[in-house]
Amino acid sequence: MEAALRPGQFIGYRADWDFVAGLEKIAGRIEGLVRSDPARAAALYETFLAGCYEKAQEIDGSSGNFGMFIDKLLCGWIRARQAARCDASETATMLIDRMDNDPYGFAYRLEKDAVKVMSREGLAAFERAVRRRFQAKGEAEQASEGAHHPGPAPARRRWAEVLRAIYIQQRALSSYVALCEQTELSAGDCLAAARMLGARRKLNEALAWVNRGLALSEHRPHEAAAEHDLATMKRELLVKLDRRGEAVEEAWAGFQAHPSTFSYEELMRFVPASGRAAWHAKAMDAAAGADLGSLIELWLRTKEIERVVQRVRAAGDAELEGLSHHWTEPAAVRLARRYPDAAAKVYRAMGMRILIAKESKSYAAALSNFERAKRCYERASLGGHWEAMVEEIRRAHHRKVGFMANFERLVAGHWPNQEPSFLDRARGRWSPEGRR
Repeated sequence: MEAALRPGQFIGYRADWDFVAGLEKIAGRIEGLVRSDPARAAALYETFLAGCYEKAQEIDGSSGNFGMFIDKLLCGWIRARQAARCDASETATMLIDRMDNDPYGFAYRLEKDAVKVMSREGLAAFERAVRRRFQAKGEAEQASEGAHHPGPAPARRRWAEVLRAIYIQQRALSSYVALCEQTELSAGDCLAAARMLGARRKLNEALAWVNRGLALSEHRPHEAAAEHDLATMKRELLVKLDRRGEAVEEAWAGFQAHPSTFSYEELMRFVPASGRAAWHAKAMDAAAGADLGSLIELWLRTKEIERVVQRVRAAGDAELEGLSHHWTEPAAVRLARRYPDAAAKVYRAMGMRILIAKESKSYAAALSNFERAKRCYERASLGGHWEAMVEEIRRAHHRKVGFMANFERLVAGHWPNQEPSFLDRARGRWSPEGRR
């Protein structure tokens, strides 16, 4: 352990992957002892955890790898103590102490993983210990701030989150709902309640909680993730309740509000197989007013290439230049063979976007885009467009000296990618023919 932890040596950001990989080998050996000698494994886990906390000031943990490793160690420690038949209440007390005294935040959100490895007895003991902590924090806050405090304070809210994780694992719906009544109901809480009811096949009750969560999320932008899951669950519940028509309407409304590849696939999940072609055409027409980036991604995904071509041809240069390469590059590649005029326009925009942003490290990519634009202009017999672009670049970006030197070589016909690569030059130097 000591050798793996490298005491006294600072571990930088680039080195932490290899460092944590070395620690994981040690953890694997300890895990192998859980079946044969769980008491020894638990003691070794505690020693290893202490060493990791000691090491915390000697590592750049911004990648999160070290923190996730400690999370796994704590879960391993819980398994080992359970296998050794240690007192469950003592384990819960020790775990809460670790969560309370966590200067580096390694145990933050630990409960989400910890409850999954706890036995029924261990989970019950953990619930009792956390409940006491939650109630104690509530009493202390009321005594210090009065009964009119607007919502639970951070300390009490934190233990409420731990209790939520416990009740979800226990599928204790009544306890979960009672806890929400004591704190504050969120869209995420409604989703959790709906899932528990769905697991019990109480579909109508689950749907009621979903609708309640969606109503809450309308006024809480920070709960967008819960809103998405609630909307998906609502459609699935409607299908199970033999209300597929309503599920289709929900999916269609979602697509109209936010046309995208995801909302399109959601729509196609629920429409009847016999009507997919009609719904596809309807969706493509409805999406026409969406932002260009979403449209390109959607139309490429659904092979609506003609629509992409028409939209690109109608777009202004500034609109295309504002799009991420995530959308434009796949479009340019798909269009280059059959629609060189549209592809040239996209390649031009990709290069100009780099120049306008002054991303000097990407100037080579800009040159590559301009090279492809030139080829597409030539294939489309649009030499005048290429010449106009050249003059625009010379006028607007002449101060980018390093870039302009290579750009003028491109204009003169010396293609950057025709020059031998470093590897080709090295091979030529090594071969007998290259040395002659």
